[in-house]
Amino acid sequence: MSLRGIVPPDPETGVSQERFAVIFTPRQNRKRYPAGCVEIFETGAAALAAADPDNKRHAARVVGPSKSSEGQFLYYLLEWLA
Repeated sequence: MSLRGIVPPDPETGVSQERFAVIFTPRQNRKRYPAGCVEIFETGAAALAAADPDNKRHAARVVGPSKSSEGQFLYYLLEWLA
C-alpha cells in the first residue's frame, strides 16, 4: 500500500486502519472524504452489497479516520471496489 499523501495509521492505537466502506459522493475523483460521507462495513462483499452507484453510494477500501489540520475526521481512498 502506498501511503503517499496519506496520514499513516498509528500502529499503537489502531484508530486509523484499512476498512471497507460505502462513500456517498457525486464524483469519484477525490483522494479523501469527510467521515460524514463514509459508512464502514466489515467486509468488501458487504460494502459492495450496500453500494448504490445510481444514488452516488460507491463501495471502496479506505484508511482512516485521520484528523485533518482543520479538525475534521477524514478517510483516505485506497481503491474503488466496483
